[in-house]
Amino acid sequence: MSTDLDDPRFTAFGLFAEAFTGLTARFNTQLEEHRLSGVEFEVLMRLARSPGRRLRMTDLAGQTSLSTSGVTRVVDRMERDGLVRREACPSDRRSSFAVITDAGRQRLDEVLPGHLELLQQWFIGQLSQPELDGMLESMRKIRDAVNPCATAGTEERQPAA
Repeated sequence: MSTDLDDPRFTAFGLFAEAFTGLTARFNTQLEEHRLSGVEFEVLMRLARSPGRRLRMTDLAGQTSLSTSGVTRVVDRMERDGLVRREACPSDRRSSFAVITDAGRQRLDEVLPGHLELLQQWFIGQLSQPELDGMLESMRKIRDAVNPCATAGTEERQPAA
């Protein structure tokens, strides 16, 4: 039996992957101008948008595309650059928090105007408000199914993104 290569499921995921790849390429060019990688930007955004501007390292791993060891390496590098710092978790000696520093927040503030322009031009601006609302609802549904840890540590803040 042969698989139908025109199956719309292939098309749906292929379009998603192609859009993500194109957007990522445009964003990475802008981020490099500010001496940040895409993953460093994601870490700074996750920390800045979290309660107390911090997340447990395990929660940060759950919210990013990184493993726990990958988060450790990125946070080590960002800590050397002064963008984040670690804090011990008072309730669990095995855990620590990653916390965005003032320098990290300043770097984020430098990046965000251009990043928002790109988001508007190449992503949000391509959709009507009803289309955007539907896409956000759909993406949350998919995210919650495939990555339920992605909102860990954000219980105090809504809506999760």
